[in-house]
Amino acid sequence: MALAANDAADRVEQLIILTERLTEVVANQCRCFEAHRPQDAAALMEEAGRLANLYRHESMRVRADPGLVMAAPFELRQQLIRATEAFDAVLARHGRAVTAAKFVTEGLVRAIAEEVASQRDQLSSYGPGARAPASASGATAITLNKRA
Repeated sequence: MALAANDAADRVEQLIILTERLTEVVANQCRCFEAHRPQDAAALMEEAGRLANLYRHESMRVRADPGLVMAAPFELRQQLIRATEAFDAVLARHGRAVTAAKFVTEGLVRAIAEEVASQRDQLSSYGPGARAPASASGATAITLNKRA
């Protein structure tokens, strides 16, 4: 999918709208991560992906042919630059939020695995010829609730 612009000014206006909407969606995802509600951010993934794909496509088109926007009024091009700078700032914030959520998730999984391992270690038999039960193998299955 591509933007259908009549001229350079129309293309820049559409790029501004696209960039501002993408910035808004990514900022909403950031708020979800910062509120420790990544499941709420997941609800925005489809729109974010669609907008990001269109943004990537249009950015590549403009990079390959700057003439697509150069004839637009200077003020519009400046507004697009400001929208792009705001988007870059939100992307940096999003990166920090996702990294923090990743560390929390990894810590939870590690804590669960350690607890399972400690419980498994307690399953040993007693006595001089004691052996670990046949069911105590090195692998343990863990099931996680999608809502957790």
